[in-house]
Amino acid sequence: MTVDAHHSDLMDRIYRHQRHFYDATRKYYLLGRDRLIETLAPPRNGTVLEIGCGTGRNLLSVRRRYPQARLFGLDISDAMLATARAHSRGQDIAYAKADAAAFDPQQLFGVEKFDRVFISYALSMIPPWQDVLAQASSMLAPGGELHVVDFGQQERLPRLFRSTLRTWLSWFHVTPRADLRERLEDVARAQGAALQFTALKGGYAWLFAVRNPGLSERANSSLF
Repeated sequence: MTVDAHHSDLMDRIYRHQRHFYDATRKYYLLGRDRLIETLAPPRNGTVLEIGCGTGRNLLSVRRRYPQARLFGLDISDAMLATARAHSRGQDIAYAKADAAAFDPQQLFGVEKFDRVFISYALSMIPPWQDVLAQASSMLAPGGELHVVDFGQQERLPRLFRSTLRTWLSWFHVTPRADLRERLEDVARAQGAALQFTALKGGYAWLFAVRNPGLSERANSSLF
């Protein structure tokens, strides 16, 4: 298992100082994160993985809402992971450094499949983001769910707002993925799963849930 050293160094440079005030500022424009967490609803003692966990803010929210869940987070930035571990002290959340496009969850966490995997505003910063989606979907347990929230295409917002936002995001190496919905449709189709899509605030953000069938549903479908 290897880590993209260039991307890791880039993320560390971006967040070496920002991590100290990241959560205080991002709450104003990383919309939909709490809504995603509200819909996770993992089973009791279920496993929940966040890909691109950053400061640990989201996983701490998951811990408060679902205290029985087993929580795991990975990130490629040592700086962000240091903050996440400090914020999560005493919370029984396992963190690991890894490339989101190629990692072995069994090696990192001793877990092969997860009941819930979620990705919050990370795909727009990961160059091989489609590989990340494939990786995430491959590690869902039967009945597991993949939840994603990220910048949308601002399709119902003024053109000046869109262009200004895109310029500002580019300073932080953030690129909204225009075909994110199509790629998640592909993921759902390959898994025989249902896809739920919600555009938030005029398409400012896009929220997705890929819900895999459980073992009984798969058994029933194989009879026809």
